[in-house]
Amino acid sequence: MKNFRIESLILAIGLLLLGICIQRGFNSFAERDRSVNVKGLAEMEVPADKVIWPLMYKSLGNDLNALYDNIKNSNATITQFLKEKGIDEKEISINAPEIIDLKAERYSNSDNSPYRYNVTTVITVTSNKVDLARSLIAEQGELLKRGIAVTGGDYRYNVQYEYTGLNTIKPQMIEEATKNARQAAEKFAKDSDSKLGKIRHANQGQFSISDRDANTPYIKKVRVVTTIDYSLED
Repeated sequence: MKNFRIESLILAIGLLLLGICIQRGFNSFAERDRSVNVKGLAEMEVPADKVIWPLMYKSLGNDLNALYDNIKNSNATITQFLKEKGIDEKEISINAPEIIDLKAERYSNSDNSPYRYNVTTVITVTSNKVDLARSLIAEQGELLKRGIAVTGGDYRYNVQYEYTGLNTIKPQMIEEATKNARQAAEKFAKDSDSKLGKIRHANQGQFSISDRDANTPYIKKVRVVTTIDYSLED
């Protein structure tokens, strides 16, 4: 009888300990399931560090040889203008002219035009001297005095501004985005009477570069959003 009581006591203690372990396991499992998902935003405005500036002009005529000589002289004039203003020769590229034979165009009104050939020529400046290029764009009317009318209005020949220094500012922006995400997580944990635990999962997110607005394409807005999962503890 005495042995039976001892065995019963041992069994009861064992069941109690088993229940405690199971309860702790459930609590631990529940805590592992408790988390908060937050996003952190970082934005920065930076000046463009690269410009692609197409200078496009048209030539009209009936004699291809004469047009060729005219285009050659015009290209030399534009190149000289750019070099005088501080653009390096290696930053200047001359595209092959695009020739339209108005007599061969099926739907053209060539009968109303005194010219047969319409030639489009593009000289492109690709440079890191963004401020210089912007000032020259404002001064390109000076080419009129040299007999060349640089035209615009064609979407294919719009000035493009780019920012190429993303790798330089990436660490700083990721740090800021992560800090903002943690602040949001800490506020959530406080409001839910919890403590913020360790990071369970983090996603850096993609960087995007866009114009600040339509009027200042030479100023870029860099943006990144990080997504982080934090565990929550009692």
